[in-house]
Amino acid sequence: MHGYTADKDAYLKRLRRIEGQIRGLQRMVENDEYCIDVLTQISAATKALQAVSLGLLDEHLKHCVAQAAAEGGPVAEAKLAEASAAIGRLVKS
Repeated sequence: MHGYTADKDAYLKRLRRIEGQIRGLQRMVENDEYCIDVLTQISAATKALQAVSLGLLDEHLKHCVAQAAAEGGPVAEAKLAEASAAIGRLVKS
């Protein structure tokens, strides 16, 4: 079981909302909406995705990484390296 399983429905709801935002962005571009309005909506969608990412990362650290750390050994080291790489990717985005 993954760390986010308990909140899976909430994550799916948020992702569907973001999907709607992206479709709205497509319509805005198709309708030649004002550039700043499109950029504002892109910023909102980006922030929403970042919030989902941070939530998933938090769940991963609390569940998967904590469990591996408690067990120790090479699995723990691998989970920590994996989490560190994920954090690095999020920071760059």
